[in-house]
Amino acid sequence: MEAMAREWSDDRLDALSGKVTLGFKHVDERLVQVDRRFEQIDQRFDRVESEVHALRSEMKGEFRAVRDEMNGIRGEMGKMTARIDSVQRAIIFGAISLTGAILAGFAGISALLAAAL
Repeated sequence: MEAMAREWSDDRLDALSGKVTLGFKHVDERLVQVDRRFEQIDQRFDRVESEVHALRSEMKGEFRAVRDEMNGIRGEMGKMTARIDSVQRAIIFGAISLTGAILAGFAGISALLAAAL
């Protein structure tokens, strides 16, 4: 142990302390650089967050416009369906009327043929 105590003189301890202090100084400098980088990253995230909020607001407006347009289309589709239904009813009534007229015509022709014979 005495050999170890002799080897670690005050000068050597002072040199070691200086090296450790210098090492921590480098670590401190690196931490300052890391802090600066994190500040830059925070600023970038703030910008991204504000852009996302702006985009979200814009998308809400677009979705609202699309929803309104779809509601308008739905109303127009309802009108078209009503028109198609009325045309369909007219076609059915026309077919029934034509069928009745054809049957009346055949009945008339049958009556004329029966009277002639």
